[in-house]
Amino acid sequence: MQTTNDMPIVYPTSFKTLGLVPFNLNPHYLDSDLHSKHMGETRETRILEFHHFNSQPVLGLREGSWLEVKGDKILLRGSFSARLFRRNQMPIELEANCELNFTNLS
Repeated sequence: MQTTNDMPIVYPTSFKTLGLVPFNLNPHYLDSDLHSKHMGETRETRILEFHHFNSQPVLGLREGSWLEVKGDKILLRGSFSARLFRRNQMPIELEANCELNFTNLS
């Protein structure tokens, strides 16, 4: 698991995790606001930068959504869709309550 939001203050010795999901998470994902006066980076920009050096998919998980993991089954729960980013591909929306599988992750 690597961060796609804020870079760590101290670099961890490893990014090895439990491996519960085959993608990286971007929790509290916010869509870009084209009318905003904020001139900083968007979540999407950070994820695209992440994909310059990393190949694993990133799931933009919006506030109020969560993942239910039971064995090999991963379900997107909550009222909101999630945005799936894959390296060198256009992001796609995954509807709430869908199953995430290797078909829609690769």
